[in-house]
Amino acid sequence: MTTRETVLARIRAALADVPAEESPEDVPVPRDYRRRHTADGQDTVALFAERVADYRATVTRTDPAGLSDAIAAALSARGATRLAVPEGFPDDVLPSGAWQWHREPLDVPALDALDGSLTLAAVGIAVTGTIVLDTGPGQGRRALTLVPDYHLCVVRAEQIADDVPDALARLDPTRPLTFVSGPSATSDIELDRVEGVHGPRTLDVIVVDAGTSEPP
Repeated sequence: MTTRETVLARIRAALADVPAEESPEDVPVPRDYRRRHTADGQDTVALFAERVADYRATVTRTDPAGLSDAIAAALSARGATRLAVPEGFPDDVLPSGAWQWHREPLDVPALDALDGSLTLAAVGIAVTGTIVLDTGPGQGRRALTLVPDYHLCVVRAEQIADDVPDALARLDPTRPLTFVSGPSATSDIELDRVEGVHGPRTLDVIVVDAGTSEPP
């Protein structure tokens, strides 16, 4: 018997007493674990900005009226002029000037030749300093934010959840979810840190503080 066959046999044995008509939704799962690690009244937006910065990412806070200028300032600081922009990203906040906005479809060589990508996010997580992308409008497919060496992400303040359970409750589990906690980085057994191995080497995040009910 192969290892695969052994594993499958054990799974079948474990499920032998489960009624055929039963589905996972029929069995409640206890969720009495701690659901948040922030204090009552804590500024989750400030905590999110602090935790994102801990990952060597740059965080800028602005209001909706200043978003276009904030995008221009971030791109200028990085010397990025050729950006991938996914469908659904609002054109009215793209700064005017000598920027080149590249829309889909883009193959891998085309993405790799660009300076970076500019996207929205689905959710932010304050405690972990994480942004979550679900390929929704303004976010694009995974390759759009994994191939280019730079990612500029716009997050609305009201999208920032306190903790992971709160964030997951806002997300659709059937969508492809990408969790981003700072620039791509890894360490080998000797703890030598290498950035940009499996994603962008540089991450900038713009937080748009509440002040409008419309997306940025």
